Amino acid sequence: MELYDHIIAETRARLSGMTARRWDYDETSAWRDMGASELVLLRDAAFELGGSGKPSANFTCVTTDERLVPRDEVLLCGRDLTELQGDVPFARLAFLLSDGIGDDEAAYQAIRDMEFVKYHVFPEGYMVRVSSESNREQVRVSRRALARGVSFRAVGAAYIRGFHKNPHVRRAQLIFVTDDGAAVAELARTAKKVDGVTRTLTRILEGIPADCGSCSLKPVCDEVEGMRELHFGMRRKEAAT
Repeated sequence: MELYDHIIAETRARLSGMTARRWDYDETSAWRDMGASELVLLRDAAFELGGSGKPSANFTCVTTDERLVPRDEVLLCGRDLTELQGDVPFARLAFLLSDGIGDDEAAYQAIRDMEFVKYHVFPEGYMVRVSSESNREQVRVSRRALARGVSFRAVGAAYIRGFHKNPHVRRAQLIFVTDDGAAVAELARTAKKVDGVTRTLTRILEGIPADCGSCSLKPVCDEVEGMRELHFGMRRKEAAT
């Protein structure tokens, strides 16, 4: 599955100018998972990531290219949780290395299953609100969690642990970005591109008009390597049945 490879490469290039802290994945460092969403009231919160109308973004990209996700790790561009004093711009990105999944329909379902992991990780004192329509992720962090030493390394490890529950995930890289509003705003635009790729894949598998000239998804097919081949491959498959 190469549909997201160019987005991963572009995102890495965009973040290359930022100083990043890196931690190899260690399951024992993962922050406690509550097993269900925890309500953090505003009066108990230290701050909100992506709060006060600040830019926010989240997206997940899947690849089968080992060079793009060389190891399980957590990266942080910006200040860590215990270093923040108030609401900041925020982005959380996940790059996943997957095995060979099978045919296109199986690959699509596997991608959706991997993406849904973000709805099933519940770090203690770290209340996540995700908007699938706007690709925003806003997090309310409790004072109690800060006092206990919550960090992006620990939260990232919790997400990686969650991703590895999916048998198709071989490696996972979590990237957190704070502080830099311009960078996060750009990542929000990238999140829309990721969403466009996934929606186009959905439409192709459901069956879309054969006339590319009149198709609203043509710009995505033109830009994403492999999408046009997938489209015409599905048309050939339909014609043969």
